[in-house]
Amino acid sequence: MSPPGKTVRQSVSLPANVAAQVRTLAKIRRLSSNRMLVELIENGIEAEKRKQQEFFELAERFRNATDPQEAKRLGDELGRMVFGS
Repeated sequence: MSPPGKTVRQSVSLPANVAAQVRTLAKIRRLSSNRMLVELIENGIEAEKRKQQEFFELAERFRNATDPQEAKRLGDELGRMVFGS
């Protein structure tokens, strides 16, 4: 997933339960904890990008909606995305 190139050493502190989950996942996948963290971070970044793209697409549909009921539904959906359920 990550492009080849320069790597940067980064130190992070993890809650004990998160570190244990990372070690467990790494063991199951037969990866180092470091590689598991890299994959989890890359996946999280991709998920965040997808979420942002979905938001912008929904906002565009909301702006272009001509039916008041559809606009209300899309507005409610936008509100849930921004403020949660």
